[in-house]
Amino acid sequence: MKKGIFTLVILSIILVLAACGKSAEEKTGADQSAQAQTEQAPADSLQLLKNEKVGDYLADPQGKALYYFKKDEAGKSNCSGECLANWPAFTQDNFAVPDGFDKKDFDTITREDNGEKQVTYKGFPLYYFAKDQQKGDVNGQGVKDVWFVVNSETEFK
Repeated sequence: MKKGIFTLVILSIILVLAACGKSAEEKTGADQSAQAQTEQAPADSLQLLKNEKVGDYLADPQGKALYYFKKDEAGKSNCSGECLANWPAFTQDNFAVPDGFDKKDFDTITREDNGEKQVTYKGFPLYYFAKDQQKGDVNGQGVKDVWFVVNSETEFK
């Protein structure tokens, strides 16, 4: 009889421990799932894409390349009128940045020509190129030797 009770107690302990272990595994799995969602780039994140011709470059959430204009000054756009028609301003707000970039390097200016906000990187306004039609296009790279894609190593001069 004592042997039967002892076996029953041992089996009960094993079942309790197994149940606790499973609960901990379920919780850990749920925690990992939540962490994975947090680590994935939000839908409104800028992206760092790669192109054979230009290397790594910064793109908007839809994958459209972002450019800077060599004739701009920190905090001021020198692209307006027809220039702005060909090089639309990047105006998205509230976005995350990819690894290798610091969110503090992004800000906005108020454009003098139309009063709209434009996103800047390290003080310099960011633009799209009207002839970039799809994700991965970098047709604006080097145009007139004053338009260039942006990456984490971009130095403005």
